[in-house]
Amino acid sequence: MKQLRVKVLIGLFVVAGVLSWAGARLWDALGTLPSVPLAAPIVLAVIAAVLLATALSLRSRLKAQRERRPGAKGVEPMMAARAVVFGQASALVTAVVSGMYGGAGVFLLSFLDVPARRDQAIYAGLAVLAGAGVVAAALFLERVCKLPEDEEPPGASTTTA
Repeated sequence: MKQLRVKVLIGLFVVAGVLSWAGARLWDALGTLPSVPLAAPIVLAVIAAVLLATALSLRSRLKAQRERRPGAKGVEPMMAARAVVFGQASALVTAVVSGMYGGAGVFLLSFLDVPARRDQAIYAGLAVLAGAGVVAAALFLERVCKLPEDEEPPGASTTTA
């Protein structure tokens, strides 16, 4: 499984942000811009909390397993792989969603004198911050589940001539 690249996540965030900003400008020119839901930052924060709790749980279980503590509950490899896939998928989707909210938030910054638009800009900003939390938790989860590197490449002989 390939490791997530921060550059890819940043690229997705920027592209989604630019497209969202342009779409918000166009939509506002044609009619009423859809609102940023209050639930957006809350849902993203809950996802970040779930990812962080999973990472902390797996880290403690792996540590106990490495130290060979009596009664230590091991981690099944498939469970760790599923957790990493969940984290990676969450980070990729959140990069796009946060970019969309970021682009809409940047557009809404020019309307801070209107109370309803100011609230929307705040919700969008909080969604971006919560999205950053999801990405950070996903990267931490991926780091926790990473296998230790091999000492030598496969196929290398251990004897010297």
